[in-house]
Amino acid sequence: MVKLPENLTKARFLARPNRFTVIAEKAGQQVTAFLPDPGRLAELLLPGAELYLAPGGPGEGRKTAYDVVLLRRDGTFISLDSRLPNRLFAAAFQAGRLDPFKGYRQLASEVRAGSSRLDFLLSVGGEKQEERPHGEGLPPCYVEVKSVTLVTGAGVALFPDAPTSRGSRHLQELMALRARGYRAAVVFIIQREDASSFTPNEATDPLFARALREAANAGVEVYAYRCRISPAAARLSDPVPVELT
Repeated sequence: MVKLPENLTKARFLARPNRFTVIAEKAGQQVTAFLPDPGRLAELLLPGAELYLAPGGPGEGRKTAYDVVLLRRDGTFISLDSRLPNRLFAAAFQAGRLDPFKGYRQLASEVRAGSSRLDFLLSVGGEKQEERPHGEGLPPCYVEVKSVTLVTGAGVALFPDAPTSRGSRHLQELMALRARGYRAAVVFIIQREDASSFTPNEATDPLFARALREAANAGVEVYAYRCRISPAAARLSDPVPVELT
């Protein structure tokens, strides 16, 4: 479980002048807020959408008084912080709630892999474990986490909501690691609880969809989890089926 900022206040979405800024109406006044999700979010950020804002922390050059934390649609809370899935994964791992990764004891963040940085490296412990892919016990496991907010009316979660060459590059790095004998996985964290399955967004980014299928065929593990979100906290809930065909 990850606690969310306290003292959230309700607001109404008005406009999004750029990727990271939202204009909202709060208690009859217009305010600006930082949006920590660069995705399109076109199906969520509709005029009048119900937002939940937190007072912005101090920061040099900060131009917004608030941060966007949540959006509520049809009674469902949705996190709009693309940084949260990494925290959720780490919290679930440390709590021993991720069955595919049972047996690993250590987690390192932001690890170098080729020309990229991947989110996590899981290991069973010991010095230079990442250099021993064929050693005794579980091989080191590289994990890339992706944030998902787009869910269709039929409950299908889709990623990405905009073309992502970076996402495809991460899959290539995972395939290269898998070919060298490491475990490699991509985990899609659906930041809402109304999803019943996950599939790549073929219509928006066919290259990523193709790369994900190629990665899965090459032995890269693909998982998807939905989340339970409330104004107080967020937690990884349960896995949903991944459909790649």
